[in-house]
Amino acid sequence: MRQNSAHSSRSGADDNEDPNESISEKPDDDQTVLVPASTSCPDTEGGTSTLGTIFLIVNAALGAGLLNLPKAFDQAGGVVTAVLVQAMLLVFIMLALLILAQTANIDNSATLQEVMHTAAGVWGRRATSVIVTVYCFGSCITFLIIIGDQFDRAFASLVGNEYCHTWYYNRDFVMPASSFLLILPLCYTKKIDFLKYASAFGVFIIIYVVALIFVEYATGDHVPGPIKTKPDDWVDVFSVIPVICFGYQCHVSIIPIYSCMKHRNIKHFSVASTSAIAICVFTYTGAATFGYLTFGSTVSDDILTNYNAKKPSVMIALVAMGLKTYATYPILLFCGREGLSSIVKDFFVKDDTISKEKTRRYTIATIWFVATILLAIEIPNIGAVIHVLGSFAAIFIFVFPGVCLLQTTLTRDFKLSTTKSRLTIILALIFVVLGFFLFGVVLTQGILTDISPASKESPPLCETEARGFKFYLNLFNVT
Repeated sequence: MRQNSAHSSRSGADDNEDPNESISEKPDDDQTVLVPASTSCPDTEGGTSTLGTIFLIVNAALGAGLLNLPKAFDQAGGVVTAVLVQAMLLVFIMLALLILAQTANIDNSATLQEVMHTAAGVWGRRATSVIVTVYCFGSCITFLIIIGDQFDRAFASLVGNEYCHTWYYNRDFVMPASSFLLILPLCYTKKIDFLKYASAFGVFIIIYVVALIFVEYATGDHVPGPIKTKPDDWVDVFSVIPVICFGYQCHVSIIPIYSCMKHRNIKHFSVASTSAIAICVFTYTGAATFGYLTFGSTVSDDILTNYNAKKPSVMIALVAMGLKTYATYPILLFCGREGLSSIVKDFFVKDDTISKEKTRRYTIATIWFVATILLAIEIPNIGAVIHVLGSFAAIFIFVFPGVCLLQTTLTRDFKLSTTKSRLTIILALIFVVLGFFLFGVVLTQGILTDISPASKESPPLCETEARGFKFYLNLFNVT
C-alpha cells in the first residue's frame, strides 16, 4: 500500500509519542472529510470504483465460513436461534466498519495498524500488528485446507477411492503444487486493489455454491438427520458466534480496501460496505439454512463433503470453491504481511527505503507462504482452526472499533459536555466489553471442543500410509 516518507519516518519517533497526539488537533468534521484517492493509493490511477470495492469486501468476507456455517446452525440449536444471533451481531459488524473508516480518515490511514496508531498510539499499532498477523496466518492455513478438501472430493469421484495412492493425486502434493502456481505470484503485490478482478470472479463462485445448496434441498433425495428447533443448552448459542464472526470478518482488510477507493469518503464507503454485507447475509443465511435443513444433524463441518461429487453440478462447485479460495488467500496474506512488516520496521529498521521495503515484502511473503503450506499439510480439518480464529475475529469486530470510538470521542469532547458524546462513550464501552467477553467465551469453548473426545476428526476419503512430511520422505525414498 502506501509507502510515503511521512509514514515511514513516523515509526522512528513513535516511542516518544503521546498516544493522543496524532488526533488531538483534528476538528470534528475531519471524521468524514473527502480524502483524495491519490494520497491513499498513490500508484493507482483513478482508484477502485464503488462496484469494485463491493467485490473486494465480499471476496474478503465470503469463504471458509460458508462451508462451516450449516454445522454451526446445528450446534447452536437450529435455524431460528442462529439467525437471531446473526442479526444481533450484524448491527455491531456494520457499525464497526463505519467507525474504522471514520477513524482512518483522520490521518489518512491505509491499514488497520495505522488506524489503531491514530486511536491508541505506537503500542496500539504494535499490538494490532501482532493480532492481525496471527489471525491472517491462521486464516491462510484454513484456505489451504479447503483447497485440499475440494481436491480430495473431486479425485475420489473422478479417479476412485484409492486416488491418494497415486502421488500426483495426493492432496499433500496437489495442494502445495497448485498453490505455488496460482497463489504465490499474487502474494508479492504492493497494493490490494490488484485483486479486484479475481474478487469479482470469487463472488460469482460463491453465488453458484449457494444456488447448488438450494437446488439440492429442493430436488435432492437426501434424508436429513434430526433437526433442532432450540439449543440443548443455553451455552450452545455461543457455538455459532465464532463462525459468524469469522464469516463476516472483513475488518482486517477493510482499511486497505477503503484506502484505494476512487471516492474515499464515508458516503461512498457506506454504499459499498452495506451492499457487500447484504450480499454476505443473503449467501450465508441461504447456504446455512438450506444446507442444515437438507442434512440435519448429519451435516459435515464442510457441507460440500455431504454431496455426491459424481454429479457434474457438485463437481463444478468443488472445483470453483477451490479456485475462489486461491483468490482469497492473497488478500489475507497482504494484511498479515503488512502487520508483520510493521513489527519488523519498528524494531529492526531505522531508515526505510524503497529497496528495503521491497526486500522485506518479498521475504515475508515467501516465508509466510511456505509456513502456511507446511502447517496446512499437518492440520486435519477447518473446524479446529475456525473455532480459534472466530475468537480473534471478535477483537476486530468489537474491541478495535470500540477503542477507536472511545478515543476519538474523548479527544473531541474530553469533558463529555454533550448528550451525544456521553451516548457515544457508552456505545464504545459496550463494544469493548462485549468484545472481550465474546473473545474469552468463544476461545475457551473452542479449545474445549477441539480437545473433547467427542470431536474426533472425520476419517479421510482415502487413507495412506504416510501423510504430511512422511509423504515426501517416502516420495523421495528418504529413510
